[in-house]
Amino acid sequence: MPIRILIADDHAVVRSGLRSLLRADPDLEVVGEAENGAEALRLAETLHPDIVLLDITMPPESGIEIAKRLKDAHPELRVLFLTIHEDEGLLHEALSAGASGYVIKRAEESEILQAIHAASRGDIYVHPAMTRALLHQPVTTERRRGARAVDLTPRELDVLRLLAKGNTNRQTADLLGISVRTVENHRANLQDKLGLSSRVELVSYAEEHDLL
Repeated sequence: MPIRILIADDHAVVRSGLRSLLRADPDLEVVGEAENGAEALRLAETLHPDIVLLDITMPPESGIEIAKRLKDAHPELRVLFLTIHEDEGLLHEALSAGASGYVIKRAEESEILQAIHAASRGDIYVHPAMTRALLHQPVTTERRRGARAVDLTPRELDVLRLLAKGNTNRQTADLLGISVRTVENHRANLQDKLGLSSRVELVSYAEEHDLL
């Protein structure tokens, strides 16, 4: 079955461009469009989309508030933000609201499609430019003292580098010629060995140890 998508953006030209892009992918189906938050909430209730592509600055309510209400009403729904704002604070707010991704509108069309497919698999996609912004989130000194890079296996280092560069689990698996489950296992081992608890901290560790 195709991934059902609701587009929510107050600019008609943006909705039109997204509609054309998504309809070119046979695995995606645009089931509706909303020009404001209230309409997005109503259509999500009646159309039952799998993913809502949501703009952050969409009056009268912010997309962040709409995302919270969507997730409260439909916990299984994936919300993917598509925005012009390359703002660290908004990124953290979006993820705290339960978003499955944060994509910048200047992104390549292929990146938007990657983000949608990643969200549909349960992954979180953050545009690479914003992944770097997440490094400003503090990591405790104790965690920074985690295992040295030399304590990791060659395959764990490969997985760490690819994940830290913004690749999803699926993309990492494809690049390494292994299964997604194997990537997930390596990622769990990495976090256990390094004393880390999130992708953000893995990226930070990779940066600090010159692994990128």
